[in-house]
Amino acid sequence: MIPPHIVDEIMQTARIEEVIGEFMILKKKGSSYMGLSPFTDEKTPSFSVSPSKQIFKCFSTGKGGTVVSFLMEKEHYTYPEALRWLADKYGIVLPEEKAPTAEEMAAHTEKESLFIINDFAKNYFVKNMFEHDEGKAIGLSYFEERGFRPDIIKKFELGYCLNKGDGFTLAAQAKKYKQEYVETVGLVKSKDDRKFDFFRGRVMFPIHSISGRILGFGGRTLQTEKKVAKYYNSPESPIYHKSDILYGLYFAKNDIIKYDNCFLCEGYTDVISMYQAGTQNVVSSSGTSLTKEQIKLIRRYTKNITILYDGDNAGIKASFRGIDLILEEGMSVKVVLFPEGEDPDSFAKNNSTTVLEDYLKDHAQDFVSFKSEILLKDAANDPLKRAELIRDVVSSVGLIPDTIIRSVYAQEVAAKFDIDEDVVIAEIAKSRAKTIEKQAGETKRAVNVPNTSFDQPQTSTPTQKPAEQVKPKTSDEFDSSEFELIRVLVKYGVFAIEIPSQDKDGKEITIETSVAELICHELEKDELTLDYPLFNKIHSMVAKGLEESTFFQPSYFLRNEDQELVRLVSDIESEEYELSPSWFEKLKIITQGEKDKLPRLVMDTVYVFKNHKISELILDIQDKIENLDQDDDETLMDLMSQQMRLESVKKVISQKLGRIILK
Repeated sequence: MIPPHIVDEIMQTARIEEVIGEFMILKKKGSSYMGLSPFTDEKTPSFSVSPSKQIFKCFSTGKGGTVVSFLMEKEHYTYPEALRWLADKYGIVLPEEKAPTAEEMAAHTEKESLFIINDFAKNYFVKNMFEHDEGKAIGLSYFEERGFRPDIIKKFELGYCLNKGDGFTLAAQAKKYKQEYVETVGLVKSKDDRKFDFFRGRVMFPIHSISGRILGFGGRTLQTEKKVAKYYNSPESPIYHKSDILYGLYFAKNDIIKYDNCFLCEGYTDVISMYQAGTQNVVSSSGTSLTKEQIKLIRRYTKNITILYDGDNAGIKASFRGIDLILEEGMSVKVVLFPEGEDPDSFAKNNSTTVLEDYLKDHAQDFVSFKSEILLKDAANDPLKRAELIRDVVSSVGLIPDTIIRSVYAQEVAAKFDIDEDVVIAEIAKSRAKTIEKQAGETKRAVNVPNTSFDQPQTSTPTQKPAEQVKPKTSDEFDSSEFELIRVLVKYGVFAIEIPSQDKDGKEITIETSVAELICHELEKDELTLDYPLFNKIHSMVAKGLEESTFFQPSYFLRNEDQELVRLVSDIESEEYELSPSWFEKLKIITQGEKDKLPRLVMDTVYVFKNHKISELILDIQDKIENLDQDDDETLMDLMSQQMRLESVKKVISQKLGRIILK
């Protein structure tokens, strides 16, 4: 367990905008940062990060919280794991912790168990390569022959799986890892009651998540037999989805943001060689056809992709689909074709950093030029083939969502093929119509995701019934008056306010108190509690703090391990819209906020809550009267007396609120 003072140090040191900026592009907007949500597919940024409050809020999904919450949500870390990740990033030394027992391991969620096993495997393969004779002679020598420097080998955590057959299997058994989980991630296979290492005799390429966790592996054979598959990859698992992953993104993301461009190549060694040569904004689709999910992953960091093709790549035409997908996502795409017989790996190894950089810069083509160049080789002087080529290029242009960009490309296509621009525009319009029709069909089939934010639940009726006609909520729901009370308590609890009172002689005076003291006093005085457990928990924390002369800022609650509580507080602290400073600085327009009328806000909030509670009590009494034995006059009189007293109190509260009671 990490001590509370260390947790405080981590939370105070970590910069939320810096951490989240490793996972996505954030752009400054006023005092906050905005970006596209990493939790859903969106075209307009709704993801907000507040450095001053050290919280984030995704207005598309309702998710929010602290930097710890983000790591837990995005990377599926547990609370302690997220803290350890932050401690490691910011160089905060944690006290020594005992290794988890087999029982503790088993208690982990399945996903966490799979991550632990993959991490163990990575360390096992690395150790094999650097300490075992076979590993050094075969694995390490292979990477050295490829020209990889020792620092690069260690950085990418390359390794070797011994050709023993069951070396890793026995090592995993010795650690008492659950056999089912070891097989789920594809490290061990079973055949005829015999278990063996899936990657035996192969050099290993760990596949990292955006935060550096091991999702799976790629294993390359060093055998030359054609019947042996050159690469084995980890199978699909709860933590590894090949179509959602880009090899090298963990190492490339900062440079992708820095240079506002992502180089996309095919294989593991392409990425490593280019990275070693100094071009570090490079990723790989790991041999798979480019997917929408991978493109969206890149779009978090840049809108510009440059695809790198081998000089003799026979599958270039087949890859046109990937270019179309990139265009459909509203991104810019360029293409670099290496000389015949070369690929990114060999070119990076055989040339200096300057030559590589110049080549990438000088040979980058827009997709129209590239596609035309490739297809024209087949068209030759055949007019019909040439017409099909033009339609093919035009259909790609029609996928571009931006009207102005489409118009620019229309001009380029017309000039390139020497045809009337109006004809091109007409064909683009036809292609665009088909694209829109297709997208509309996909939208119809899409499943709506419910909003899980702490907003007031919507009713099925067009208008909300008055509070006094609403039955009390269940423990799984919350009332708006309860939420408002907690909102004011959390947001303004430490603020001092002046309220009217009376001295012992009945003379009108003004006293100063904190918002937290006033609210807690009012609840205690009338013996009122909150129905919603989370709200009650916050109230109890504040009440205890007041007893100990501690005043809680919102940041105190944000350091809590209870992520439901953290999310609620971050929702309270988040503001979707920010008033421009220009209103005052330039236009001299002065606006009033909640803080300017805080005493009235607090008292109204308390009275509304009390009014709701009284309404619940009245409803309860009415229910008891309806179900009362007809002969029980004494109880009836008592209940009616209680109701009259409550109605009287309700009338007083309503007068304070300025409401009219209708009978």
